[in-house]
Amino acid sequence: MRFNNGFSGGMGSVRIGPGAISPVIKYLIIINSVVLLGQLYGSNTITALFGLNPYLFYKDFPNYLFQPLTYMFLHGGFMHLIINMFVLWMFGTEIEFQWGSKSFLKYYIMCGLGGALFSLIFNYSSANTIVGASGAIYGVLAAYWLMFPERYLLVFFMIPMKVRYAIPFFAVLMFLISGPHVAHLAHLGGAVIGLAYLKLDWRLTSFPRWIKSLRFRRKSAKLEKRRQKAEDIMKRVDAILDKINEVGIENISKEDRKFLESASQILSGEDK
Repeated sequence: MRFNNGFSGGMGSVRIGPGAISPVIKYLIIINSVVLLGQLYGSNTITALFGLNPYLFYKDFPNYLFQPLTYMFLHGGFMHLIINMFVLWMFGTEIEFQWGSKSFLKYYIMCGLGGALFSLIFNYSSANTIVGASGAIYGVLAAYWLMFPERYLLVFFMIPMKVRYAIPFFAVLMFLISGPHVAHLAHLGGAVIGLAYLKLDWRLTSFPRWIKSLRFRRKSAKLEKRRQKAEDIMKRVDAILDKINEVGIENISKEDRKFLESASQILSGEDK
């Protein structure tokens, strides 16, 4: 349950949940639920193969390169799934409606990959298999924390608390009360990557623009290199032509003759 903060500065009206479920979150809930059924009633090899195992990832690299993506669609049981999907619905729905489904999905996947990245970097020797959408969801919580800091949440359904305090409070509480097998690095990685993405003013379209800019700079550098090469060639050609005017073409060296021939091909574009 949360309070929606009004423009007057009061706590405003009480609303339970964010309302209608958004499209991407609906499909994420369906996909995660179907995958969990496959884990529980299918084969245990699903978890072993598609969960993130840092030790196995490095040992048999690149055979398990898909694990940093697939692990976020697996869960450790119904309660794990229910909690994650409930939090995703509560805090992600409004973000998706504001950003658009495509942008939200990119952000969600990126935060999940960030959770995998932190696990692979800082827990590289672990043979424990990591599963769950928590890394991506912590990224969603980080976005909500930045977007709606003055909004109120009912902590434990009783205590009104602003989002700017409530979300860090829950993050610390979960760290303190969770068991030793919880992938805290995945949680941290998802939140850190999400915050970096938003606070450093990255944009969902910035990477394609960066690629285009990089290509343009490379092309410009290549053209400048060609221009400089052509300029150097012309300087030597001018020097040889001056020599021809002085002593005649029959008296220039074989090296100069050969250079004039190659220079003609280069400058005409025949020699790439």
